[in-house]
Amino acid sequence: MLTLAELSFRHRRTLLLTPIVCLTAAVSLALPAALAVEAQEPASGVEVVADSSKPVPTARSGAGYRYQKGGWTYVHLQGTPAEVGYQHGYLLSAEIEDMYQVLKLENTHETKRDWAFFRDAGRKMLWPHIDAEYQQELEGIAKGVQAKGVKLDVWDIVAMNGALELPQYYVPWLNKREHAMNAPHLSAPGNCSAFIASGSYTKGGRIVIAHNNWSSYADGARWTVIFDIEPAKGHRMLMDGEPGVITSQDDFGVNDAGLMVTETTITQFVGWNPDGKPEFVRSRKAMQYASSVNEYAQIIREGNNGGYANDWLIGDRKTGEIAYLELGLKNTPMWYSKDGYFVSSNFARDPKLIRDETEGFDLKDLSSSPNARRVTAEKRIEQARGRIDIEMAEQFLSDHEDSYTGKKEADARSLCGHIDTDPKGVPVWDLEPYNPFGAVTGKVADSEMAGKMSLVAHAGHPCGEDFLAAPFLKAHPEYDYLKPILKDMKSGPWTTFTVSDK
Repeated sequence: MLTLAELSFRHRRTLLLTPIVCLTAAVSLALPAALAVEAQEPASGVEVVADSSKPVPTARSGAGYRYQKGGWTYVHLQGTPAEVGYQHGYLLSAEIEDMYQVLKLENTHETKRDWAFFRDAGRKMLWPHIDAEYQQELEGIAKGVQAKGVKLDVWDIVAMNGALELPQYYVPWLNKREHAMNAPHLSAPGNCSAFIASGSYTKGGRIVIAHNNWSSYADGARWTVIFDIEPAKGHRMLMDGEPGVITSQDDFGVNDAGLMVTETTITQFVGWNPDGKPEFVRSRKAMQYASSVNEYAQIIREGNNGGYANDWLIGDRKTGEIAYLELGLKNTPMWYSKDGYFVSSNFARDPKLIRDETEGFDLKDLSSSPNARRVTAEKRIEQARGRIDIEMAEQFLSDHEDSYTGKKEADARSLCGHIDTDPKGVPVWDLEPYNPFGAVTGKVADSEMAGKMSLVAHAGHPCGEDFLAAPFLKAHPEYDYLKPILKDMKSGPWTTFTVSDK
């Protein structure tokens, strides 16, 4: 097993000072029952001046409301599972319908399975293992979108929530089990660059956590919701996410128990337990009910189905403790520190997990995206020891250094990934050259911010570059099949969101 020293980071100091924008919003009164929420007609939308310092909610549904800020849609949801679900579906009905079209096209194209297959998998493979409260929330989302005239049902919503674990974990397992002929090769994805640091590595000794989400640009242009969820039971949560999905899905968030959480996926992971609980349920439950690092690990390990296998970075602002949980299906090692750091960029660490649960992931191949980003991340963090703060974390997520070539260029090996510029693509993820895929958002928080239920978020490439769909498709007609869903992904400002701002 790797030692803590082998897990260390090295970092070249670079600071980026960026404006912080505060948000405020009024909270409407909660209704006592799900039926009352469903019956209430939301108030008319109110126009909001772009980036005003005190935005007015643009729509309401019971205790729920939404507004736009910095390229994000901030959504407050509150109440019982059914109420939270209904508010979610009602307030984000247009965005959910749009996201449905994206996931439907991507998943059917990738797997060569139709959407009916995913609906059926959601009903038969996932639904029986979903906790009752989250079944109620998913049903509430379906009722909410239907109330706005969107023709989706609960099985569409379940399939959307399983859109990461079904095509890239369940389908490969099923293809192998059924000895499927001419089945496409499906690899576990490489989503995200991240770090967490504490103690002598950070300014003032506070925990600093940072994450940029890597996904298709079609997903990423829409993966721009800030969810403020105040459930009837459990902890209040602030996290980024996708419309229609009950967990963050790229898993960056804080809760009112002081937990700070993020993750990156494990490259080339293989494994599925048909009797296990969906990852989107376990990650949501852990964020909602865990009050410590170990409680988070316990909840997310329980009933593990192997879907969307991740390296989890977890911090507890109350104690200053940080941890790294490598969550395979057979192997789930965990490391702890109160004076150190962990970096994650889709590489597996544990030799036993690599041997037992990946398709031959090579930790020594420094030309691959996961390992090249690890080298850059380690260098940057180590050289910034004692100075790591929010501004440094923002710059970390914006970095374009390619450690393998020694050049500064936005490509598949930079922390701020731009695979659409890379002529080699990423073979270990089955991503072809110039695939419109890479870093699509950035999020940062420290323990002081977490204490206020606050985080900083950046929509679009953290480096500030825009992605424009039309010129890309003209230059790369091999991706014409994405025309119905690929749209411009504009880069927004770093923007602060705080649940206590009212």
